[in-house]
Amino acid sequence: MKKQATFRRTTVACFCGIGIQALISNLTPVLFLPLMQLYDLSYIHLGILVAVNFIAQVCVDVAVSGFVDRVGYRRLVLPGVITAGVGLILFGLSPVIFPDVFTGILISTILISMAAGLLEVLLSPIINSIPSENNSAAMGLLHSFYAWGQAAVIIITTLFLWIFGSENWQWIVFFWISIPLTTLILFLPAPFPETQPEETRTPIRKLFFHPFFLFTMLAIFAGAASEIVMNQWASTYMEGTLHIPKVQGDLLGMCGYAIMMGIGRTLYGLKGRADRLCRVMIGSSALAFVCYAVVAISPIAGIGLAFCALCGVATAMLWPGTLLLASERFPAGGAWIFAILASAGDIGAAFAPWLTGLVADSPDHPFAQFISGLLQIPGEEGAVRAGLLCAAAFPLIAFVSHIIIRNMRKKHLHNINTEDKSCEAK
Repeated sequence: MKKQATFRRTTVACFCGIGIQALISNLTPVLFLPLMQLYDLSYIHLGILVAVNFIAQVCVDVAVSGFVDRVGYRRLVLPGVITAGVGLILFGLSPVIFPDVFTGILISTILISMAAGLLEVLLSPIINSIPSENNSAAMGLLHSFYAWGQAAVIIITTLFLWIFGSENWQWIVFFWISIPLTTLILFLPAPFPETQPEETRTPIRKLFFHPFFLFTMLAIFAGAASEIVMNQWASTYMEGTLHIPKVQGDLLGMCGYAIMMGIGRTLYGLKGRADRLCRVMIGSSALAFVCYAVVAISPIAGIGLAFCALCGVATAMLWPGTLLLASERFPAGGAWIFAILASAGDIGAAFAPWLTGLVADSPDHPFAQFISGLLQIPGEEGAVRAGLLCAAAFPLIAFVSHIIIRNMRKKHLHNINTEDKSCEAK
């Protein structure tokens, strides 16, 4: 308990730090429509920003995976937080210091995306390394702050633009600099847990192709895909198929989903038990699959809306829970495990929305026409539903992966118990 109290400030700083990730991931999408109108940007520019954000994060995930344990957490966390703050300042000043506003937004996006990648790699292993009676609960609480941060960014930014006008968008960007500033103030005097010493660390080459680790990579790929598709497409679904106005659709869609995901992660953080984690992961994946299927084919608006929200709870632990299972199985693996799994999750988060959008933009595709004919709806609405139905494959992949992971985990624990009994007999 004394050690836990020692790291209390570190824990709070990590909770605040994951709020930076939520800010970076959601601020530009909320601001992009005003930026389009003010600076004559197009959806091509948005696509470039999304691609740059993804590429920068994955590159950082991979780049730091090999030396986090050698240099320690402090030397990477503090630059990550500072870079996020500098990137936000540059973002807000882009119309002032750059002749082409998009150039400034692009450069600042690279900086804040690199910061997000660093924090994504570091915060989870820091929390996992802090002495605790229930690390799985702490991890659930950490990631719940991402969801609450996402909801706060969407609500506050949307209200600011509505009250003060989109032409004053820079001021809300400057306001959000308070998050990395607060995180830096918390981290500076905070103690950091020790990283895994090199002499006791399991080599990467030994674990990278281990069947258990490969299935955790597949599980987090599919889990991140399950989370991000419903999150990003909920607003489009509500506007295009339930005919809810855009502003309400954004708040009920992205924001509502984030709140329900936050509730799911918070409940697990308060009530969750490590010995039931596999059961939670399997049940969550199955529930997410049901949610996708119902949202895609339900003709009743209220049911579709309810299952959109329920999907937030269902996908809540698919990312943090997989991290926990991998770190439990390979306790001497070091922070690189979190970095590689974060890369796999980021790839899933980029690939799945692209695939969903590809189907949703093809109303003439036979599958989309089949859905349209089955539900007696217009072709464009049928294409959106077809895209979501295709995305249901990702929670199904996560479900199968977690069943295999559970069986591998049971076999591993059985072997350990057998060896312990054998040693006692001797």
